[in-house]
Amino acid sequence: MNYDTFVDRVAQRSRTPRERAAELTRATLETLSERLTGGEVLDLAAQLPKPLQVVLKPHPATEAADRFGAAEFVARVGQRARVDENAARDAVRAVFVTLREAITGGEFDDVVVQMPRDYRDMVEPAMAPGATRR
Repeated sequence: MNYDTFVDRVAQRSRTPRERAAELTRATLETLSERLTGGEVLDLAAQLPKPLQVVLKPHPATEAADRFGAAEFVARVGQRARVDENAARDAVRAVFVTLREAITGGEFDDVVVQMPRDYRDMVEPAMAPGATRR
């Protein structure tokens, strides 16, 4: 999937203008890169379009993931994108569904397995049958 298609689908799913969807995508992926191990960030980035690959950079000093829950994830996305909690949560869901569509199923499963149970509310929409169908 190319960058424009990725952002367009996030815009459609989050019901936001394209420019806003690009900001929300960037904020979500930056936050996700903090939450995943360095190796997983590299694996994920390898399957995304170049403009999104640069957002997903593992922390140079460590392979370890920063362990924080879903509420903190949403708060970080909201802060980065300058939106409220509800808009951030909707954006995260939209990005996860689009991410599942953009990468191989096995890679998406590798990402999800690193997320604790409290992320279920945000990740399950991407796991639902037909979630990525258009």
